[in-house]
Amino acid sequence: MARKVRLEYEGAIYHVINRGNYRSWIFEAEGTRKAFEKCLFEACEKSDWVLHAYVLMGNHYHLAIETPHGNLVAGMTWLQSTFAMRFNRYRKESGHLFQGRYKALAVQDEGWLGNLCQYIHLNPVRAGLIDVKGLRDYRFSTYWYLWRPRKRPKIINGETCLESAGELKDTPAGRKNYEKYLEWMNEDDQVKKDACFDAMSRGWALGGKDFKKELLNEHRERLGRMDLGEDDVRELRRLQWEEVANRCLATLGKGSREIASEAKSVPWKVAVAAFLKRKTQASNPWIAKKLNMGTPNGVSHYVGLINQAPGRKIYESLIKEIEV
Repeated sequence: MARKVRLEYEGAIYHVINRGNYRSWIFEAEGTRKAFEKCLFEACEKSDWVLHAYVLMGNHYHLAIETPHGNLVAGMTWLQSTFAMRFNRYRKESGHLFQGRYKALAVQDEGWLGNLCQYIHLNPVRAGLIDVKGLRDYRFSTYWYLWRPRKRPKIINGETCLESAGELKDTPAGRKNYEKYLEWMNEDDQVKKDACFDAMSRGWALGGKDFKKELLNEHRERLGRMDLGEDDVRELRRLQWEEVANRCLATLGKGSREIASEAKSVPWKVAVAAFLKRKTQASNPWIAKKLNMGTPNGVSHYVGLINQAPGRKIYESLIKEIEV
């Protein structure tokens, strides 16, 4: 069976995560961590990636990487296979190091990338290994390099996390203020909730609804061939339904005001509902909520009478004008 594809495009940003096979502690030894970091930096240089943040934990890693040339798969294949080969050769072992395929969530630049950097940097703190001040000496993280600019490789962008924490500068004063910013984030559960920390490692994309709609519109065919979970598939379907519904509304010159104020069975609502039922798999509950049409049974009733209803001509015009 062919492998599912990845979502790749020029300038894409990802949160990449993978764990040791059977959650084994592959990064427990310092030599192993150094070997992986070396491979990571080589992969970034070979692939022309920008490394915004990374951290190595005992049995997994987190990366926030930007791919100017849309080459996530080639770079990650080289990274993981090269590290595995070097690891097994050194240990005189064989077999898989990681638990299957890595996870790669597409990330929205505005706001979301900065929060992802803070999430990654705070990983050892959330795991109870150290406090925020101890992060300065947590060796295998971009945060360590943030405090040591002379040792920082060119592939690391240290400005991303600083700018997202209040336009801080890459100076000793800016780094101290960033440390205070992380302390504030770590101590305030509401701040972490607002920054969507709970969602950072879930789903298929990190971003707002408009960002996800844009990905759906531009990469529909590729997304359809990706290895997505049930929740991800459900979200993509709803985004597609909303896109089609909004195209219908725009064609008819209708918006949220008309949806809220006009009758549940007004002809144009029935026409849009009928179009959605014909062209998508939109459910009656979703349509009822989107168009303010009352109950799901009401949607089914009105759509069933479309051929005799006043909205038939509107429905037929939508069929002619809108391609799905």
